[in-house]
Amino acid sequence: MKKPTNPMRFHLWFPNVFEFKGGIQVYSAFLLTALQTLYPDQSYTVLLKHDTKAVPGFAFLPSTQFRFAGNVPLALRTGVFAAQLIGLALWQRPHLVIATHLNFTVAAYWLKRFTGIPYWTIAHGVEAWDIQRRDLQVALREADKIISVSGYTRDRLLKEQDLDATKVAILPNTFDADRFCIAPKPDYLLTRYGLTLEQPVILTVARLDQRERYKGYDRILEALPEISRHIPNVHYILAGKGDDRPRVEALIHRLGIQDYVTLTGFIPDVELASHYHLCDVFAMPSKGEGFGIVYLEALASGKPTLGGNQDGAIDALCHGELGVLVNPDDVQTIAQSLVQILQKTYPHPILYQPEVLRQKVIETFGQTRFQQTLAELMQTMGGLESGAGNP
Repeated sequence: MKKPTNPMRFHLWFPNVFEFKGGIQVYSAFLLTALQTLYPDQSYTVLLKHDTKAVPGFAFLPSTQFRFAGNVPLALRTGVFAAQLIGLALWQRPHLVIATHLNFTVAAYWLKRFTGIPYWTIAHGVEAWDIQRRDLQVALREADKIISVSGYTRDRLLKEQDLDATKVAILPNTFDADRFCIAPKPDYLLTRYGLTLEQPVILTVARLDQRERYKGYDRILEALPEISRHIPNVHYILAGKGDDRPRVEALIHRLGIQDYVTLTGFIPDVELASHYHLCDVFAMPSKGEGFGIVYLEALASGKPTLGGNQDGAIDALCHGELGVLVNPDDVQTIAQSLVQILQKTYPHPILYQPEVLRQKVIETFGQTRFQQTLAELMQTMGGLESGAGNP
């Protein structure tokens, strides 16, 4: 590639980062922060499909240009956003486009076909698995780099799609270690939920969305009768809101476990860390997670953590080194594992060493490691010199 004159122009295509906080959105925000920390002297234009405006609490360089499409009616937004992506790129001629959702890759492909502008794309989870769309398959093959958030997703992509393996790299999710630490159970949450200090608490943090039942909270509910037989005062906190709540409530009543479960509804960001402090084990036996940032947050809080063995949780828990991996459809094994964890008899000593859990997850997935890995990936781009900025 011909070495560009400074500053190098980056176009970053995000679904949103300001007004919604899902996994892709959080990853996008960390990616922008890491890029601008490494290369503060470059030019950044961020195009957001669903956001309507910037909101406080997100760090970025003052010179960053944001373009919002969230005010366009939803029925028209995809077309308008695609036109915006291509039109602005034709005008500004960025040196690199990075799309943090695979669906944007098709526009990047056509842009590259007519202008030669290279593009990278990020593969997270379900949106990257079992892709059948021909145009998206072509766009992936022509990408200059595909960044996967987990080895699980990378392996599925390489198995299912006709891709050049040398173009597929891994940049795992990261998290804000300063927000999540080891601390006692907070009195205000014990009071709010009517719990005692000694009461064993299982926690899941997940959207109760009909499309995200794969997160496994049903299996924990189904396991509770068996868990309570061994630990009569156990309590399950299911934190999150969504359109699946009525069905979850019906399941709770059908199982007769009303006294063992609290559905918290929406948890504001300022209370999230306190909920990790409240629990004795974090459990999300999912089978559709691309990675699962919540596992990192729980580990940084020093909590034993249980995940499924059929998705990106394998990466987040380092193939079982940092937690317990179970068959997400095996209710009996889930129950048995949670009983053993709570009784401190599970044969994995690190589960009961909170400081070690925290240290290892920061070393493996903290922002310093994220930036180091990103810098290695960016070395393929000419004309970049790392700086020491703090956006």
